Amino acid sequence: MSSKPAKPRPIQVPAPARARWQAAVISFILCAGVILVFGRTFYHDFVNYDDTAYVYENPVVAKGLTLEGVGWAFTHVHADNWHPLTTLSHMLDCQLFGLNPAGHHLHNVLLHALASVLLFLMLRELTGATWRSAFVAALFAIHPLRVESVAWVAERKDVLSGVFFMLTLRAYARFVRHPASRKSYALVLLWFALGLMSKPMLVTVPFVLLLLDYWPLKRLQMPSQLPGLLREKWPLFVLSALSCVATVIAQQGAIQPLDRYPFPLRLENALVACAAYLGKWVWPVDLAVLYPVSKEGWSAWQVGMSVLLLLSLSAGAWLLRRKQPFLVAGWLWFLGMLVPVIGILQVGAQAYADRYTYLPQIGLGLAGTWAVATAAEKWRYRQAILGILAAVILAVFSAAAFVQASLWRDSTTLWTHALQCTADNATAHNNLGNALCDQGKIEESMAECLEAIRINPEYAEAYYNLGNALLKKGRSGEAAARYLEAVRIRPHFADARYNLGNVFLEQGKIDEAMAQFLETLDINPAYAKAHNNLGTAFLRKGMKPEAMAHYRTALELDPTLVESHNNFGTALLQEGKIEEAIAHYREALRFDPGFAKARNNLGTALYIMGMSDEAIDQTQKAVELQPGDRGTRRNLAWMLATAPNDSLRNGPRAVQLAGSAIEDGNPASFRILAAAQAQAGDFPNAVRSARKALSMAEAQSSTILIASLRRELQLYQAGKPFQSAH
Repeated sequence: MSSKPAKPRPIQVPAPARARWQAAVISFILCAGVILVFGRTFYHDFVNYDDTAYVYENPVVAKGLTLEGVGWAFTHVHADNWHPLTTLSHMLDCQLFGLNPAGHHLHNVLLHALASVLLFLMLRELTGATWRSAFVAALFAIHPLRVESVAWVAERKDVLSGVFFMLTLRAYARFVRHPASRKSYALVLLWFALGLMSKPMLVTVPFVLLLLDYWPLKRLQMPSQLPGLLREKWPLFVLSALSCVATVIAQQGAIQPLDRYPFPLRLENALVACAAYLGKWVWPVDLAVLYPVSKEGWSAWQVGMSVLLLLSLSAGAWLLRRKQPFLVAGWLWFLGMLVPVIGILQVGAQAYADRYTYLPQIGLGLAGTWAVATAAEKWRYRQAILGILAAVILAVFSAAAFVQASLWRDSTTLWTHALQCTADNATAHNNLGNALCDQGKIEESMAECLEAIRINPEYAEAYYNLGNALLKKGRSGEAAARYLEAVRIRPHFADARYNLGNVFLEQGKIDEAMAQFLETLDINPAYAKAHNNLGTAFLRKGMKPEAMAHYRTALELDPTLVESHNNFGTALLQEGKIEEAIAHYREALRFDPGFAKARNNLGTALYIMGMSDEAIDQTQKAVELQPGDRGTRRNLAWMLATAPNDSLRNGPRAVQLAGSAIEDGNPASFRILAAAQAQAGDFPNAVRSARKALSMAEAQSSTILIASLRRELQLYQAGKPFQSAH
């Protein structure tokens, strides 16, 4: 007898018995269910947890789909991940919807609906069981554990990879029916590769295909068939291996060291996490965006009960494998797909996460559905009982998911709920503090950040956010100390170094500021704002060419950076390149019409060019946008007092503006007041104000201003107002 192992034989999967319209109706109902449960997210905001890095604070993504952006997506690590297709999908959203979160949420919901329909069609094709497949797909579509993957814009990778996962499995089913077809196998490889480029969690797909070979395809009935099936899938294993390597390289900064989370703790956590996923699948309550890892580990009874539960279910599935093979297939699908995210290689601070169940719990749905349906085969009124049971389960889970989705409407609601569901959650306190700071609730923000630091004294982000809150309170010295603490803990914390540089710049410590900006750019050469502020530091040191070079670089990296357009315009204005300066001021206002400083500077440049009418209009708008800015009021007062056209001058208004913007020790402010008083016909006061300005200018040795004031003083003494030559 030959010892050569038998080759796997293709299994002809029977076509569904029902007509195509039945599948179409079920698909429509699945889509409608997804939209009913998750449609409320169309009105939700972004959240301050990865949405920043993935979308609205990522200048490359925010620009939309560009050739440069496509190249960047494939050649750069994004938020500690390499998932170029996910990145491109976010770019597409920005191209279509800008930074309006409604469109981004809509995209997530539509992808999840598509994944749900494809799951139904795939299972129906594999098993020939329409209603069982429909229930598994419906459970997948509306379960509360799906909320995190669908309602969170940054989890686009879940729903996008889910679509490619379903396509891969469906293509595999067709390949099994036509194993000689290269096109069929090529489709399996294509969908799998696209899925890996959406989220690397799909590395377990070859294992899932082996489970499908066992059940329902029945290609793996004897050990001798296994080698052939493995050889058949070697290209898939190669793709998985390459994806694993790419992921480990990409996540080097996020992978936690063993001294922080020892291996025994990781193993305990993996066991408890699997049990927790089972519990939340059956009873999905107290769902939170983040469940923190406890450094003390889990109690002995928690670990023991988890082990007992997992062993009992594994033993039960194994003992029933001959009569009910779907139990083994579904159970191993669940456990196997969790392997990449179970925490043995710990990434981040979560013990487990709802989003990690997106695809693994399909296995539980398969096992549970087929087990109940098999047990009910001898029941009287079986169809009615199962129909009612399915309807009740889906209704309860849909209602729970609908409520859970509402908790994602904004960052404050999301993190407040997380703190209600978890204990010692430093990340939740920190991110809630960040959200409160954005709302101007500085005291509450500081309290949350301090609580995060109490829980985790080495939490760099909490020190950083506390520094931001202190800065908004005007306590820049204390803020700098917190930023220094953040960079001590995490030396490559680019944002903390950037903000520290800003504090030094504000304090006039130019060299210290430049050092921090240069460190920031060493960490992240594409940090456009750091280039901009380094340019400002160079400008303050009188190094104009270096300043302009960094402004240019900032705008090349982020053409929407209004501060760089404004700063570059000011540098050009100082060089006499007025038309170029005006172009940059207008560009800044195109991106941000409410940027008062750019409007004021545009008004100045236009006034110099003799375009007094528009200059006054732009400066008036700047005053309305920023009524407390004395420099802008003085600028408008000067124009209203000295405009060359009679129709534009307004002496009384100029006096009111100039008088409200006087600064002791500032000769220019008294010069403007003098011009306004003269335009209003109050020449005695104009003379007094001009003499006061001249005295200050002489004390400060301001040669150019002294000459101008002497000429203007002569006019006022002669009873004549000063008028611009333009």
